Amino acid sequence: MGLLIIAAALAWLLQGMLGLLQIRNFNRKYTELRRLGRVAIGKQTGKFRAGTVVMFAIDKDTRIMQAARMQGVTVFSRMRQLKGFEGRHLLGLTEQDMRHCNKLIRAAIMDALNNCDIILKGGELKVRKSWLERLMPAKK
Repeated sequence: MGLLIIAAALAWLLQGMLGLLQIRNFNRKYTELRRLGRVAIGKQTGKFRAGTVVMFAIDKDTRIMQAARMQGVTVFSRMRQLKGFEGRHLLGLTEQDMRHCNKLIRAAIMDALNNCDIILKGGELKVRKSWLERLMPAKK
């Protein structure tokens, strides 16, 4: 029984360390894209499937300079280049432009488009509550 607890604790620590490495990878790519210009980010969370995050470095006219994506269900997912969008206007992307992407990436791109549109119009993004925040009662 004690060995099982130790193994579970070690697995939990390993997952935490790998999660930190994943966050570092994301932050490095964000910083790289941020040096090019503004960054539009979109996500599609997966409950029982791969979660997806996309980032677009855009210029002042919302023309895409570089794109990246992270997709997976484990802490081994890393940011990778998302090809086929360079030179296009982010807000003008169509389903045809995304035909080479899977359904989850398309949904994340649409979220990035929506987020960019809200910000450019002077609005604020609504912070979505996590499943844990929805379970816990609000403090007064």
